[in-house]
Amino acid sequence: MSLVRKFATVGGATLGSRIFGFARETLMAAALGTGPMADVFYAAFRFPNLFRRLFAEGAFNAAFVPLFAKEIEAHGVAGAKRFSEEVFGVLFSVLLLITIVMELSMPLLVRFIIAPGFADDPEKFSLTIRMAAVMFPYLMCMSLTAMMSGMLNSLHHFFAAAVAPIFLNVVMIGALFYSIYTGADPLATGWYLSWGVLVAGILQLVVVYFGVLHAGMSIGFRFPRITPNVKRLLVLAVPAAVTGGITQINQLVGQAIASSRDGAISALQYADRIYQLPLGVVGIAVGVVLLPELARALKGGHLREAANLQNRSIEFVLFLTIPAAFALWILSSEIIRVLYERGAFHQENTVLVASILAIYGLGLPAFVLIKALQPGFYAREDTKTPMRYSAISVAANCALAFTLFPYMGAPGIAVAEAVAGWASTILLFTTLLRRGHLVWEWALARRAALLIVSSCVMAAVIIYLQHRWEPWLASSANLFAKVGTLGLLIAIAMVVYFGTAFLIGGANLGMIRRNLNRKPAAAAPETLNGEG
Repeated sequence: MSLVRKFATVGGATLGSRIFGFARETLMAAALGTGPMADVFYAAFRFPNLFRRLFAEGAFNAAFVPLFAKEIEAHGVAGAKRFSEEVFGVLFSVLLLITIVMELSMPLLVRFIIAPGFADDPEKFSLTIRMAAVMFPYLMCMSLTAMMSGMLNSLHHFFAAAVAPIFLNVVMIGALFYSIYTGADPLATGWYLSWGVLVAGILQLVVVYFGVLHAGMSIGFRFPRITPNVKRLLVLAVPAAVTGGITQINQLVGQAIASSRDGAISALQYADRIYQLPLGVVGIAVGVVLLPELARALKGGHLREAANLQNRSIEFVLFLTIPAAFALWILSSEIIRVLYERGAFHQENTVLVASILAIYGLGLPAFVLIKALQPGFYAREDTKTPMRYSAISVAANCALAFTLFPYMGAPGIAVAEAVAGWASTILLFTTLLRRGHLVWEWALARRAALLIVSSCVMAAVIIYLQHRWEPWLASSANLFAKVGTLGLLIAIAMVVYFGTAFLIGGANLGMIRRNLNRKPAAAAPETLNGEG
């Protein structure tokens, strides 16, 4: 199966999840707007989401997948099954302990970490504690889900793991529909959503468990023991957990700062949901597919194949995210107006959220490139270097957020996150290049420059049509007119971008053919830049 086809499999399933996510956020905006209950729910949900990234996705995609791939290569499916059961026993026990400790510590966590700004409002403070307590077991479900997803990805079964997140959005949409249908008040809506998160976590775990069974493996519970394999996993997973959750850590920092101003947390969340579409479809697809591919190529000694995989992934990321960044910057107001502006979400909310989205757009290529660059370290079982760079990124984010928030409000937090993302990307890229794990291709650099030119042409067309079609995009316009006009504008922009890119050489059929018809690595190990 080709690299692009694998990206398409994961990206297509992720796209489905993001579309449901849009529907969820549209209903959330209509039901709660940027009011106090929206702030409370998003603050409470951010915490289990952070730990999901720290202990689940980041740690297991970075540490578990290379070791699982090594077990398959060395000891076959039986060895991989034994390793999985050893990890499952330890992971389940640790997660249970963490859940109990966090539930008991929730008042302190909300006061000092989750939302310090809520401490002066007893009602918001109490609600955040109780809703976070209901949702925190979601971490346990998602961490076990992430482990099984890592197994599926290593076995080249991508779909079940990619489609599982849809269930979170489906359950929450159901809760919102029920709330709107029954005329529930914001407080009841918040509780429906909180319990929905927990139910969705259980459903996602069930889906990937049956996916593992379908892939020909099963997982039994073993008494937790720190075997050499588990010890190696823990050594790799701790720094990888921090690195994998870097975006969530930066967002948690932003949330803590934003909690001192009403509406800021929910405004950041609504903008975050939009840019998560390209980030999820491209970034997650690349990260999920690239890591096991790189790990297997390196374990087999195919260094040239590994370098080619890394460069083609960067090429794929730039091809899709550069125009997306331009489009988000220019069309932020129109996108927010069409998706959210109704019910409790007013025109002034659109102005605030659109300004945040435009800034996130500038950081989008960096956020996605991080997903394409980190596997270059993880596949070589180096999780400490990305962790150090994550620490630098968090420090830059904190300094900028604290500095800019008093003057810019929520958009200042978005600026801090975007700058931190670019800092992390530059550090990862230059280190891989310096170590010889990434090969500089002048042809790739030239194509990247031409993709920027193509995006500028696209931007000029968007701005021209934006002014011509302003009456159909205005707040006062009919909803169907706004949706149709925005959809047509995006469709024309895509045609202009892709047409220009192919015309001037930013992309060509050879590039597509290379990725679609990628041949497997040769049988003999290769050397690259003197390594071997």
